Amino acid sequence: MLDGAIDMGKCRDSDKSVVESGDPHNRPGAPCASGESDTQGPANGPAAWFGKMIQNCYEYATDAKAKGKRIVGIMCEYTPRELIMAADAVPVCLCGGSAEMITPAEEHLPVNLCPLIKSTYGYHLRKANPFLEMADLIVAETTCDGKKKMYELMGRTRPTCILELPQKPADSDAMAHWVRELHKLKAKLEEHFGVALTDERIRQAIRIMNRERRLRRELAALMKLPSPPLTGRQLLDFKSIISGIDADLEQYAKAIEALRPQKADGRKDDSVRVLLTGVPIVHGAERVLDIIESSGGLVVCMDNCTGLKPILEDVDEGAEDPVRALAEKYFRLPCSVMTKNDRRLEVLRELAAEYRPQCVIDLIWQACITYDVESHLIKELAEKELGLPYLRIETDYSPSDSARIALRVEALFETVRQQTGELRCLRQ
Repeated sequence: MLDGAIDMGKCRDSDKSVVESGDPHNRPGAPCASGESDTQGPANGPAAWFGKMIQNCYEYATDAKAKGKRIVGIMCEYTPRELIMAADAVPVCLCGGSAEMITPAEEHLPVNLCPLIKSTYGYHLRKANPFLEMADLIVAETTCDGKKKMYELMGRTRPTCILELPQKPADSDAMAHWVRELHKLKAKLEEHFGVALTDERIRQAIRIMNRERRLRRELAALMKLPSPPLTGRQLLDFKSIISGIDADLEQYAKAIEALRPQKADGRKDDSVRVLLTGVPIVHGAERVLDIIESSGGLVVCMDNCTGLKPILEDVDEGAEDPVRALAEKYFRLPCSVMTKNDRRLEVLRELAAEYRPQCVIDLIWQACITYDVESHLIKELAEKELGLPYLRIETDYSPSDSARIALRVEALFETVRQQTGELRCLRQ
């Protein structure tokens, strides 16, 4: 909590569930979670550092603002953080994860709207998010219709730059349109902040972001092991709402170094390995993930925007045109707003082969129409092509359906265990 000004989805300054607590998800031999093998100790090791992520980011942003840097709020992974960083500004993700912010948002927004949109807008109305209040500019993308219309309301009182995202990736002119949009963003940043975004400044930001992506990929790759050294929730918590912070990058490296020895461990975890797909799980909205892992599951892979999706690929650091290189990387994000979104199916096939899940759980926020419609394709892929049991969970930020979700997850895991037992019998 930041002097009572914000909960950011019930932020956990000490993150008891990941660091020193008796969290049932903490696995024996997971040094980053328990601190047993972390030379920094549990009080100031990587898990404890990211357990104070909101506070760390608040201090970082406040200090940057005091030194004359600008704060730029972003709403989606399609915004290239590199352009913001090249403008000597700080990119901050503003997506809301608090259920408490939904009621005030419904004064202006429909009740049957995505909770992420309503929570974000609720913070805007209540002026309860210090990062939003610090922001000198909001960059918003035309992804779903709900977000687009919410940006119109928010833009009445906040400086906003809209990125028009082409949504037919196979069209011959789609990339050219997207490149033009990024040049418009570049020009807006230069005009708004009085800076010159030279190619070298953009390349330097690309190098920083590529390093962050590589470190996060290496950390996520540990989940491929038969007995991963951390849980899906712990991996999710190794993430910041501000990109490119040097201290974060150092902590990523420390976490990898501390966890890497577990590769030699011959143990096999008996939890059900889960591939979690669908909507982003923003800070404060981790309820379904917690239910999965407290019900005997282990989320070894998340392909969503808060998981692997934005870090699967790097930007070409040596490209002659760095803006086009950014456009090519970011336009390949397999979001459900794209039509056709074949890229998502390709990614899921690859991740299933690498992370060896035993089932697929598709999480959809209520009224998220694009992901909801696409769930039919994901079910077909999981059951008919990958041969994996599939479960679709549609919910919002309210805990009212937690018991029902837990029952459905437990039934899914029982199905997986029965199938696993049958396979073992056949092999014998």
